[in-house]
Amino acid sequence: MTKKKQAQERAARVAAMRAEQARKDRRHRNLIIAAVSLVSLGLIAAVAIPLVGAARQREAVEAAADAPIEGVEEFEDLSANHVTGSVDYPMAPAAGGDHDQAWQNCGVYTDPVADENAVHSLEHGAVWIAYSPDLPADQVEALTDKTENEEYALVSPYEDMESPIMLSAWGAQLSVEDADDPRIDAFLARYLQGEQTPEPGAACFSGIGTPAA
Repeated sequence: MTKKKQAQERAARVAAMRAEQARKDRRHRNLIIAAVSLVSLGLIAAVAIPLVGAARQREAVEAAADAPIEGVEEFEDLSANHVTGSVDYPMAPAAGGDHDQAWQNCGVYTDPVADENAVHSLEHGAVWIAYSPDLPADQVEALTDKTENEEYALVSPYEDMESPIMLSAWGAQLSVEDADDPRIDAFLARYLQGEQTPEPGAACFSGIGTPAA
């Protein structure tokens, strides 16, 4: 075999090896792109699915808040005078009426608060969630979770209630048996700074009391 022929065969083998390597490189690159795409799609789905679920949940709560909330008792023609001393309210906890000149700072309390101060907070658009002192700890935690980052929510224990949990806004009240009751979210959505508020936008801080949370 001539040197020229040998050189041609070597060149052919080198070209074939390079072509095979290029094919392998393309296949490897395509596999990497496919894997990255799958991961990206998975990440998008992992983010998008909870967001869609949360949006749908918000829509459901807003729809429930716009509809009549079963069990809500309403009180009309409530006076709103500043008084000194205790007030004999027709409901317990109170849901409006004459009240102390100092409002209760909104937040979560581990000890009872006075009706007279809490009612002033209701006048400012707060929702007061009162719970029986013997309510299980996980139920109390669920209530506090619902009001996290809510500037106009007041949570505290309350003695001798007719139900384990009672939600009060100015002129409106709801009794529930369980912290998982969906009407709680609807009540909060409707009445936190809701249309019933006599003094919307008034502060629920710089009053009295130091919340635990």
